[in-house]
Amino acid sequence: MLQSPVLEKVCAALPLSGANWSAAQAPQAAVLVALTDDESPQVLLGERSSTLKTHPGEIAFPGGKRDPEDAGPWVTARREAHEEVGLQPADSHALGELAPLFTRTGFEVHPCVAQISGRSEFVVEEREFARIFMRPLSAFADARAFRLETMEHRGRVRQVPFYDIDGDTIWGVTAAVLAQLANLAYDAALDLQRDWNQSP
Repeated sequence: MLQSPVLEKVCAALPLSGANWSAAQAPQAAVLVALTDDESPQVLLGERSSTLKTHPGEIAFPGGKRDPEDAGPWVTARREAHEEVGLQPADSHALGELAPLFTRTGFEVHPCVAQISGRSEFVVEEREFARIFMRPLSAFADARAFRLETMEHRGRVRQVPFYDIDGDTIWGVTAAVLAQLANLAYDAALDLQRDWNQSP
């Protein structure tokens, strides 16, 4: 299905293990980082519902917590994307996986990077997302839209990435994933200044 040189580059840079869940002390989750098959890929994002208990109102990828019967991250990511935005599991074609990242709430999040059709139709589950939208992946390679802020959480100070794009503020793990993809796809050289693959 690959047609875009950008997606070819991303696919070549990422491992694709389709692995089962690894042993972890932290609770685990997975997100589907869905990139369209356009020559300049778009990335699917959503604004989480303000009624959710965790990360309400934040910009995020479709995804969620691992269910006990989920064999691996791809099962979780595709199931959640189907439940939240109506994307059929068979309509997301695996490109590869970024290493797990840790959220401030203690979750180990597995980003599963997939290709979808630019003509995909979505059905939003309003209990999960207030809205969904697309943004060009290239927008996240623009250093002018990217910044780091020093934040303290539970007595720990760390550098947290932020993007301000088209009126939306995207931060935390979602911003870290987008920055890593921008570095892979466009050689953006954005510096996250911390290892997001280690628990904060």
